[in-house]
Amino acid sequence: MFWQKRAAAPNLSGVSEKVTVEKVGHILKIGLNRPEKMNAADEEMLHGLSLAFGQLDRDPELRVGVVFAHGDHFTAGLDLFDVGPKMQKGKLEMIPEGGLDPWGIQTRQVKKPVVMATRGTCYTLGVELALASDVVVAASDSKFGQLEVSRAILPFGGGTIRLPRAAGHVKAMRYLLTGDRWGAQEAMDMNMVTEIVEPGQELDRAMELAQRIADQAPLAVQATLDSSRNEDIAGEKAQLMARLAGLMQTKDVARGMKAFVTKKPAKFKGD
Repeated sequence: MFWQKRAAAPNLSGVSEKVTVEKVGHILKIGLNRPEKMNAADEEMLHGLSLAFGQLDRDPELRVGVVFAHGDHFTAGLDLFDVGPKMQKGKLEMIPEGGLDPWGIQTRQVKKPVVMATRGTCYTLGVELALASDVVVAASDSKFGQLEVSRAILPFGGGTIRLPRAAGHVKAMRYLLTGDRWGAQEAMDMNMVTEIVEPGQELDRAMELAQRIADQAPLAVQATLDSSRNEDIAGEKAQLMARLAGLMQTKDVARGMKAFVTKKPAKFKGD
């Protein structure tokens, strides 16, 4: 499917086989392309996403990024079979040379506006991408979840920072502390979704909004972003997350990973 699309559209390329990029005028479409795995992110996909955001940031012709996913799901989150062991050993490389942190935690946030289109499953890093985006269009069948607490790991993409700020502490903790899922309307109520559309219409609507943004005065758009992004997301709380990275070496993480693989409830002991 990837190579067929590339042949049909000369401006469609892949920063990796698992992340497609396509320039449409002043818009860069960034597509998660691992639909057979519900777009679960392994290290290659993480690198591809980082490189795509780097391209968006550097290319002077590009004014807006649109993040979407091929298939019926946005992302099931991290592929723990691939990245789990690397995370536990502290050897997971998130940002390759030439890439940019899509979540704006480890490095600065991309300078240009980002519109996200989601449908189906949108878990963990998908939620964090939505929270780091400027406009989010969700299909009515979207299901969200910040599931790290169920795996004894720490959200690395700012979910624990941004969701309480967007939704309010009490609403956010309802889900962050239980690992429960929530729907599109709840996501809108928590200020992480801009609008809800019928399944299959989310990308078209995201592109429409992105085009409207791209048609505005670029300097005014940049000034608007700069003045609204006044939170120091890479400041004290992000540094705290880095210090807490030692959680990845606990025995509870191993228990959480095993529970995920075996589909059995984890029995955490706090060690």
